Amino acid sequence: MKKNILNKALAAVIVFSLFISCKAKKQLVQVNRQAVADSAVKTNDNPKTDNSKTEKITAIQNQQINFNTFSGKARTHLEIDGKGYDVTMNIRIQKNKQIWVSITAIAGIEVARAVITPDSIKIINKLQSIYLKKPFSYVYQYTGRQMNYKMVEAIVIGNAISEFITPDATMATSGNNTVFSGILNGLAYQTTFDTDLKVSNLKLTNQQAAQNLDVNNSSFIRADDRILPTVIGINSVSGENSIKADLHYIKTAFDQALDAPFNEPKGYTLIN
Repeated sequence: MKKNILNKALAAVIVFSLFISCKAKKQLVQVNRQAVADSAVKTNDNPKTDNSKTEKITAIQNQQINFNTFSGKARTHLEIDGKGYDVTMNIRIQKNKQIWVSITAIAGIEVARAVITPDSIKIINKLQSIYLKKPFSYVYQYTGRQMNYKMVEAIVIGNAISEFITPDATMATSGNNTVFSGILNGLAYQTTFDTDLKVSNLKLTNQQAAQNLDVNNSSFIRADDRILPTVIGINSVSGENSIKADLHYIKTAFDQALDAPFNEPKGYTLIN
């Protein structure tokens, strides 16, 4: 990875930390999926209103993944402003506390490390010996001001964002899928749930800031008694910048002790 591309790759760390859904297992077992949604879902290419919104919200909430810690490793193909790179990403989460991300390139050399907490963003660029430290609001340039840490964590783990699944949202059916949509403080959202009420697609649009995010989850498996997507396609556009990623998770674990080292580096230049 060339140095003149690395700063954009570091930006990608933040975007991927925000928008990755997860995961896999050392031994992947394909799920024999059984619908947990209502059996009376209407089949039509055009979404129709469903009057059982309260029951559906409860069913979705029951399908959320509960965890204390998560760790995952993914082989990832990145496209940053049209240029492609193959890297490995390691992600570790302590629920409600922090998301730790490490990016390694050829020969397993770590090129970047980041930590996201409810209050801050920290990034180390190891190739150029520079260091970035910002408040959490730094992510707004990619997501809009509506995003908060708990939303980030929900997306990373593959859960629905609770603020988008409320009685105020519009609920409809499209084929066998359930769709919740609406606008939250200027942020347009649409979450599509499959027949197991797992998030299969998330769209976020902030027209005023020219920001769009599209996340597609597929190839669901059962890992540690949790049903998770292992193939994730991400397309993020913010102004003139675009980032795409295809992730394939090869290793995950829940509720194990985590090591998430991040020391402010000595001798590195702190940049704005």
